Order: sequence, then structure tokens, then C-alpha cells
Amino acid sequence: MVEPLYEISVKCTYCDNSFKSMKVRPSFKKASKTDADFCVHYKDINPDYYVVRICPYCGYAHTENFSDKWKPAQRETFYERVAKNWSVRSYSGERTWEETIQSYKLALLSAQIKEEKSRVIAGLLHHLAWLYRAKGDWEQEKRFLAFALDAYVHVYENEGMELNNARLMYLMGELNRRLGHFNEAVKWFSRIINDRKIMDAAMIRASREQWVVTREDMLAIRMELPEEMKQAT
Repeated sequence: MVEPLYEISVKCTYCDNSFKSMKVRPSFKKASKTDADFCVHYKDINPDYYVVRICPYCGYAHTENFSDKWKPAQRETFYERVAKNWSVRSYSGERTWEETIQSYKLALLSAQIKEEKSRVIAGLLHHLAWLYRAKGDWEQEKRFLAFALDAYVHVYENEGMELNNARLMYLMGELNRRLGHFNEAVKWFSRIINDRKIMDAAMIRASREQWVVTREDMLAIRMELPEEMKQAT
């Protein structure tokens, strides 16, 4: 019988040791639904549990989006904050929810020490919010959604030109909506809908849908609607 997990070999860019990490076979990635902020819910096994690779020898945790380069100062900081106190342990088996949370937080620490790009850090923060969502822990989900939103804003301001702007703008709208910042959410959705330069049909459609959802959210709590929404009545 084919197992859902298979081993890959990874070389640590910090300590140069090789170690094994697990991945989920594509045939076992069965989604049951996808939330409006791209959080995928899986039927059986969640491949997100195995995105982070952790070196058992030094504690360096990374994803395939991390850069391979280290500056001397970053090496020093990583040694002081992680490697020095690390005791050898393996993450190469099946992971529990708790171990997955730990792996993402370790990757976040590694990313901050290595000064990875804002989009890498934003992705880790957003995944942490999704993990807490799966557990029904709204307080922690909200906390990490707010961190992710800040990081996405930073990406937009600093790297926006290089990326799929529509998707990024849509995400900023949707995270604002989830956090109850409805006026801010409307601004982002409206920009995507009205900007003639944006050709991403899927994001324009999604923005229209979430614009309507935001309007319903605001009406539900009797919040004053912005002018453009009043005209839509």
C-alpha cells in the first residue's frame, strides 16, 4: 500500500549536514474546501504540515522559498538565538498539529534572523493563522492574520511592482474584512474592480464577491456604508 508521506533529502545551508524531511504525495492532497483568503481545508492529510524543513542538528527551519545565502552577522545571531541551545531531535516522521505550529514558529524565527523577503515572512504568518483556524482558536488566528496583513502591506509597498498585484491587493482586502476593518477592505476590493490595468479575471471576480460580503457584514452590524456602497442599494 502506498503511504501518503515520502522522504526527501535536504542539505542544511547553516551547518551543511544532510537530513530527511517528509512530503505528502500529490495523490493524497484532497481538498474539501477553500476559504476566501486561499486557506485550503484538506480531507485527510494536510500537506501544509510538511512545508517546513527542520535541521535536526542545528534547528534551522526553512521552506523552499528561503534563500540559501547567509551573512556572517546572521550566522552569529542564529547561533546565539537557536543553534547554541538546540538539542538534536528529528522532525522526519508524521507531524501533529502542535509540532506543525512549532515548525512554522521556528521557520518564522529563522526567516527574521536571515532577513528573508517580506512575502516569505507574510506567507509563514498567514499559514500560522490558518493552522489556528483549523483548531477553532479565533484569538490566535486573529493575532496572526493581523501580523500577516502588516507583512503583506510591507510587500505591497516595497516589492509590489514585481508581483501579481491583484492577488496581493485582494488578500489585503480579505484580511482587513476578516479582522473587521470593513472600510479598509472596501478600498482594496474597489481598487481591483475599478483599475483598468488589472486584467486578472479571477481576482476581479473574487473582489466583486467579497465586496458584496463586506457590504453584508457592515449592514449586519448597522455600520455606516461608504457612498459607493449606498449607491449599490
